[in-house]
Amino acid sequence: MATRPERIRALLTAALEPSVLELTDESALHAGHAGAASGGSHFRLKIVSARFEGLRLVMRHRLVYDSVHDMMHNEIHALAITALAPSEL
Repeated sequence: MATRPERIRALLTAALEPSVLELTDESALHAGHAGAASGGSHFRLKIVSARFEGLRLVMRHRLVYDSVHDMMHNEIHALAITALAPSEL
């Protein structure tokens, strides 16, 4: 069975076809936090996708959250997102 980070990567790749996808599990930094205690993990994401061209930050984040919607609040407690278009690199 795929790990949580592998499933996140697969969902984001399928939905957004990123040229860059860097996912870091920061759960250990939040040990003792209520979200960590309930089993949710903390992740930091850097993603570059042509789908973000011309979109405001809030819409980029919405696309990311829509991609991992089924994992939010139970497997993912927090997701810090840096979402860029290729033209912004």
